[in-house]
Amino acid sequence: VQLQACGGGLVQAGGSLRLSCAASGRTFSSYTMGWFRQAPGKEREFVTAISGSGGRIYYGDSVKGRFTISRDNAKNTVFLQMNRLRPEDTAVYYCAASRRAVVAGRESEFDYWGQGTLVTVSS
Repeated sequence: VQLQACGGGLVQAGGSLRLSCAASGRTFSSYTMGWFRQAPGKEREFVTAISGSGGRIYYGDSVKGRFTISRDNAKNTVFLQMNRLRPEDTAVYYCAASRRAVVAGRESEFDYWGQGTLVTVSS
């Protein structure tokens, strides 16, 4: 599985941004898809994940109520809608795919990673 994330950019605090991650292959719907982020000087952090059917969704505490993950299995794409952005959301955002049906948000659960897209939130 190859993953290509896009949609990052510069946005003011309080604004919104939508990330997309397109996946190759014909078994996209069998993967749990996730987003992680890594801010400068910090460890990579779990943001959110969605099961293959979309029936299970997980969010990290720092983004609950502001970010929404969704997927379109017909288009092999997962989305991350980010609202009410804060300067502390500034990071490189990575999409990832897991063969697991259920995840706890650990990096080790994800088998494939995209290249990352930079999100910068100005104050």
